[in-house]
Amino acid sequence: MNKAKQLFAGLILMALGLGAAQADYTLNLTKGVTKVSNDIYDLHMLILWICVIVGIGVFGTMFYSIYHHRKSKGHKAAQFHENTTVEIIWTIVPTLILIGMAIPATKTMLELDNVAKSDMTIQVTGRQWYWDYKYLDNDIHFESHLDEASEITHRTVGADPRSVPHYLLNVDKPLVIPVNKKVRFVLTSGDVIHSWWVPALGWKKDANPGFINEAWASVDKAGTYRGQCTELCGRDHGFMPIVVIAMEQPDYDAWVKKTLDQQKQKPDLSDQSREQLMAHGQSVYLKNCVGCHQINGAGVPGLIPALTGSVIATGKWESLDGFLRAGTAKMPSFSKLNGKEFAEVMTYVRNNLGNSVGDTLQPKQTALPDDDDDE
Repeated sequence: MNKAKQLFAGLILMALGLGAAQADYTLNLTKGVTKVSNDIYDLHMLILWICVIVGIGVFGTMFYSIYHHRKSKGHKAAQFHENTTVEIIWTIVPTLILIGMAIPATKTMLELDNVAKSDMTIQVTGRQWYWDYKYLDNDIHFESHLDEASEITHRTVGADPRSVPHYLLNVDKPLVIPVNKKVRFVLTSGDVIHSWWVPALGWKKDANPGFINEAWASVDKAGTYRGQCTELCGRDHGFMPIVVIAMEQPDYDAWVKKTLDQQKQKPDLSDQSREQLMAHGQSVYLKNCVGCHQINGAGVPGLIPALTGSVIATGKWESLDGFLRAGTAKMPSFSKLNGKEFAEVMTYVRNNLGNSVGDTLQPKQTALPDDDDDE
């Protein structure tokens, strides 16, 4: 009796929990926004209905025979063997079914691999844990990280994920492509195996270190399409979302011009207030440091050193600067950052995360010759 009550209580709690944690879902594949994705959907539905018809035929015959030829009605089992007609039928029919499925499946597979005559090429590189995009036709190059709202929320105990729009499915810089253009993707990895997957495009492709995989897409409809890494690439695997924005050609051309202009700009090395340095420094820290040193700077005991109270973080700023630029055996070099970003993140680390050095580093102190327009 007690077990029955426990089971009943458990079912009630499960029902309540489902209501609280329910996410959007569907019972079938969804159609994407490319011809390939629609072909895959049609192939899926074709094979599904073939399986349904075969299932109804086989199980219907079985249940009919079990019910109408049961022993209680006086039927006796037949004693025949090696019926040539039956053997021919159950060989030919499955073969025809397999051929019927193989022809459209092969056609779709060949279409998926046909990257010829593409209008543009984008290199996608997976890294722990963000995506690196390089437009090979116009030199646009940027990194795409998990957005700050999701980053802060998932690393803060007690934070409510439901308060963040597109939690863990939003990025700081989305990939932008034009509609109705054949876009070729070349995929690789800078460290471990990742997998680039946007369901609306109709395919997923592994990004392997040392190898190049190819795929393509031609999006029919402008919009925002989301995906994520689908490979178990590491402990932050679940925090590598993908956002693709498809634009009409005029809007895409304007985005290209704006992005190229921004890339040519040198960082602003003018003095900043302490509040500005701290705010921008937090953004730099969340993109580059939080994965190892944690949001509170505590690191991972026994594995990743803490920044809180660290001699490196709170000693001479020149030592910290050199440490960041050179990297160590366990930490990569952050030479990709410019002088402005170095000043911001060092000011943040030295005056937050449990540290209170009290100094303020200005961009001109940490700038390199390449950062300065006047050089």
